[in-house]
Amino acid sequence: MSTFYKNAKVDLTTTGVTTLYTAPTATSTASPATAIFKSILVADDSGSASTITLTITDTSSNVFVLFNVKATAGNGTVELLTAPLVVEEGEALKVTAGNANRLHVVGSYLETTRDD
Repeated sequence: MSTFYKNAKVDLTTTGVTTLYTAPTATSTASPATAIFKSILVADDSGSASTITLTITDTSSNVFVLFNVKATAGNGTVELLTAPLVVEEGEALKVTAGNANRLHVVGSYLETTRDD
């Protein structure tokens, strides 16, 4: 098993759903992976309050809301996680901004891959 410390970053320039991270699935070029997110920071650089929604989509395309319209302060940063979050093979973390061009998201995680 291999482990890698990584981060995923997005600048939310629209109010559309944006993928922050997708755990790899088994293919001929990638081993399946599990990620353990330690932190998901949301920074508002606009000076005006906004909101963010964080969801996880499973391999059957079911969407589960983790944070729904979570408030952010203008020029502030909020930590979404208070405990580690596991993202399994093929699952995706997605974020949606309440306002375009205000929010930046950085997720820090440990990814483990199964060595074949």
